[in-house]
Amino acid sequence: MASADAHTDAGTGPAPPADTGAEDTLDLELPEELLALFGEDPPATEGDAGQATGARPAVSRAASSDLLDRPADWRPVTTPAGVLQLVPVRLERDLAVLSRWMNDPAVAAFWELAGPEAVTAAHLRPQLDGDGRSVPCLGVLAGVPMSYWEIYRADLDPLARHYPARPHDTGIHLLIGGVNNRGRGLGTTLLRAVADLVLDNRPRCARVVAEPDLRNTPSVSAFLSAGFRFSAELELPDKRAALMVRDRTHRAQL
Repeated sequence: MASADAHTDAGTGPAPPADTGAEDTLDLELPEELLALFGEDPPATEGDAGQATGARPAVSRAASSDLLDRPADWRPVTTPAGVLQLVPVRLERDLAVLSRWMNDPAVAAFWELAGPEAVTAAHLRPQLDGDGRSVPCLGVLAGVPMSYWEIYRADLDPLARHYPARPHDTGIHLLIGGVNNRGRGLGTTLLRAVADLVLDNRPRCARVVAEPDLRNTPSVSAFLSAGFRFSAELELPDKRAALMVRDRTHRAQL
């Protein structure tokens, strides 16, 4: 599970990817509220919103899939840190910044995707070309791309072999990209906001789950502060993880 805060900034890396099966992409228009947010210039780096192309960008079939109730259509949310929008990744637009984040030593220690851009691209393509069970997104806060998210169907993921999964369990991975955004509680704010987004937009989902590395105590702490509970220790192929769960039924209390 990727970072959430401070030293979680780096994150603990995702579980081994599911066999998504490549499918052709389908050109779709971004929702109007997203185009308005970026003035039709979607983000590409932390510092600017990308280069205008004169045309609305295509969104992969994965981003529009019903398996996750269309994250591309989820509206921005207001958080104490500013307005947050999940923007489905476009490889040609976002690869450079994502690869730069993956080469941060603190990130690479958990995600293990350091190296040339091709390494990050190879991680993204199965999600972008797959059946929509995992959707990679940029987290854009107050107009600035500053985090990377994977929203995925935990019940359809290899993770489900390691815990008693329930239908429509939804998992999240988080990586906070900029050093300046780490270590000040921002991970907790973002985790709560995105968990709420999942529960608001996925009525069949009763639980949001995550599996941070047990060694990453700041990450586990951020999840706890964001309303998740510690459910179990999991022995995954690449790490010993803490299964963190945020239940819809306890949402108002935590």
